[in-house]
Amino acid sequence: MFDILWRRARTVRTPPNTPGTPYPGRMESMIAASLTSPGSLTLDTRPIPALGEREVLLTVEATTLCGTDLRIMTGQKTNGVSPGVILGHEIAARVWRVGPGLRAGIDVPAPGTQVGLAPEITCGHCAPCTSGRSNVCANMALFGTGVDGGLADVIRIPEHALPCITPTAREIAPTLLALAEPLSCCLRAHTRLPIESTSRVLVLGTGPIGLIHCALAAAAGASVMACGRPARLDPALALGASTVTASQGDELVATVREWSGGAGADVVIIAVGDPGLVPIAAQCTAIGGYISCFAGFPAGTLAQIDPNLIHYRELTISGSANATLEDYAAAVAALSTGALDLSPLITHEFPLTQVDAALDAVRSRAGLKVAVRPGRGKPTER
Repeated sequence: MFDILWRRARTVRTPPNTPGTPYPGRMESMIAASLTSPGSLTLDTRPIPALGEREVLLTVEATTLCGTDLRIMTGQKTNGVSPGVILGHEIAARVWRVGPGLRAGIDVPAPGTQVGLAPEITCGHCAPCTSGRSNVCANMALFGTGVDGGLADVIRIPEHALPCITPTAREIAPTLLALAEPLSCCLRAHTRLPIESTSRVLVLGTGPIGLIHCALAAAAGASVMACGRPARLDPALALGASTVTASQGDELVATVREWSGGAGADVVIIAVGDPGLVPIAAQCTAIGGYISCFAGFPAGTLAQIDPNLIHYRELTISGSANATLEDYAAAVAALSTGALDLSPLITHEFPLTQVDAALDAVRSRAGLKVAVRPGRGKPTER
């Protein structure tokens, strides 16, 4: 279990967050989970952040956890991580207070509005930003990594990050809204892949990210095969895969050939960070097909691939990282209009005071997506 320390900066307890209503009355302090050192998370009570002239305070309604949070916790990810940062980048929130230099409902959503928060804070002037690739901004900062994130009752949004605030089309479950972040990243990858109703799509990996890719490909009308752990195959079917397999290596290649009538998959998405899957993906891909190296791979790892497969089959291999604000807005719209239902992904909920148990659930793969809810008293499992 992770080392969780309690500190109390104030004795005033944070009132619960009631959907549809900002915190009533005066709230003098909040609970937050911050990284003190790798493997050590401090859960403390601290003053509410001061509100600047052109800043916004959001009350956090849910933050879902992912492997990146674990890698930060264990010290496997250190690039861009600020000491003492409040973790959490998959955030559903509600506008609480608006700085006096902003017009509520015009410059920013009005208090009480349910919003998602894109984690990517971009500069807007570097070469990637000015060429439509703000998702790989050269000066990017991220909520939950370099800037305080969502494992807290309240999050302060500085002026340069106001574009990250994205209102919903209608009220939805906060845990579902928090999934806009991983969905936006998957949407970004799909903009680079020609997935159509006639496509055969192979998704390698049936963690939450792989399952979102299954849902997106199925929504486009594609025929989807998901490959992963046996325990995750039923969720893949529930989210749109038409065929599932736990095959590996040469057996997987043979299974894909049989499924595709010998042609191979038109699109292969690598949704788990195993470099050994790269050469397998190439063998599973049809002539003229596409391979997306979507997952992040451990630093320093290499993948071996037969270049003749790329040459003679005219394969296209692409990567995808983070998301643009447009991708995030599309994700919020898809979830809040009901165009895409990812609610089966949420299997566990924990109160913020039990964030250690929530992280342990992610580490042990107890379920699919784990949500942390401020103001909630007991953990739940679906």
